[in-house]
Amino acid sequence: MAEDKTNVMRLLDQKKIPYAPRRYDVSDGALDGATAAARLGIAPETCFKTLVTVGASKQYHVFVIPVERELDLKAAAKAAGEKSIEMLKQAQLLPLTGYVHGGCSPIGMKKRFPTIIDAPAEALPEMTVSAGKIGRQITLSPQDLAGYTGAVFRAVSRQAGGM
Repeated sequence: MAEDKTNVMRLLDQKKIPYAPRRYDVSDGALDGATAAARLGIAPETCFKTLVTVGASKQYHVFVIPVERELDLKAAAKAAGEKSIEMLKQAQLLPLTGYVHGGCSPIGMKKRFPTIIDAPAEALPEMTVSAGKIGRQITLSPQDLAGYTGAVFRAVSRQAGGM
């Protein structure tokens, strides 16, 4: 049976950007990134989540950070050139991006937003991000992801629960 492609995969195919499709079980409702990494059998530092924020300017920004880390709002605001930044409310995610919580990809949002990938990703040979559907991921080179999304690499995360 042929792999059913997500919109993210079709977009990458159009640009001839190589990626590996990944799938994991979400029947128990576990949507967190650490569970996804474990079920995919990959190191959590190579599995990334996509976070959408809104700055003081009302501009939206996308951040791609390792699943076991959290967005450092001060560093994120500085990297985005904003006075301050806050997480987008979950109810706004689908109308703004076309994606649901747990299936948000930096690729193929309804509009293109400024995107920042956490700096450690730049040195990785490959990284895994959402393929735009819950339970679906893609693995690709950080440079290909940055090239496609127009992203820059900046240090914007910290240990979860850290100050």
